[in-house]
Amino acid sequence: MTGKGGTGKTTIAAALARLAARRGKRVLLCELDATGDIAKPFDRTVVGFTPVEFEPGVHVMAMDTEKAMQEYVHLNLKMPFAFGLGPFARALDFVANAAPGVREILTMGKLCWEVKRENFDLVIADAPSTGHIVSQLDSPNSIGELITVGPLVNQTAWMREMLRDPTRTGVVAVATPEEMPVQETLDLLARIDARTQTPVAAVVMNRMYPELFSRDDELLFDDLEPHSDVAARAKEAGALGLAVRHQQADQVEALRASLPPSVPVLFVPQSFGSVEAKAVGEELVDAFAAEIDE
Repeated sequence: MTGKGGTGKTTIAAALARLAARRGKRVLLCELDATGDIAKPFDRTVVGFTPVEFEPGVHVMAMDTEKAMQEYVHLNLKMPFAFGLGPFARALDFVANAAPGVREILTMGKLCWEVKRENFDLVIADAPSTGHIVSQLDSPNSIGELITVGPLVNQTAWMREMLRDPTRTGVVAVATPEEMPVQETLDLLARIDARTQTPVAAVVMNRMYPELFSRDDELLFDDLEPHSDVAARAKEAGALGLAVRHQQADQVEALRASLPPSVPVLFVPQSFGSVEAKAVGEELVDAFAAEIDE
């Protein structure tokens, strides 16, 4: 799950996790930048590297590359978790600065490992904003170009296969129906296609205004003559809503014109009601359910 900052991707990721759990799936929701924001849709304040079941079926964790390295060393070198990893951590810092893709491969390796061992039916990654996701998805290729012998060769090979398999992996990009987020989404998807070959599963268009009237109704609305100040203000508000909706529709058309026909666009309505995180989250779950089942 990725998108320009401010498009609501974290809230959307949480809603998708809730929907999958509602339909009987065991879900792992992982925040990659470890800011703690992924806890907010669940009215929690703390999230760590060890997955915790925040709601029935929804397990939440935050990525920690040092702990991911400890887990890798434990699994592959058979060292206990209690083993002092100070030298390894310092080596990681050195290599990460000299060789691009090291930290990213730890992140993607952890996610791919969770998929491979099948403890969860679905793994959702709440990725950083659009500038970082390409390098993360491309990390198995980057490491594969640097290392040609040893166990990492086989490990990056199965990761590449997993990240290219549309039945197992898909990028979900979140945008809002405005010119800049739409263009940034299209630029991102082009870079993903060029560098990673990871398939795009869907684009979520967040904060869509409702369609107030049909085309015929709009003509009648334009001809209305308000007979009071209240009616005049109501018509002015309705006209503003129509104008925003038309502008949003133009952006949706621009997005669809540049997307392959195989990539669906899912719509999430603008929420005008409760601002409580959990209440908004439930509204989004219902909206997604209606879109997917349509």
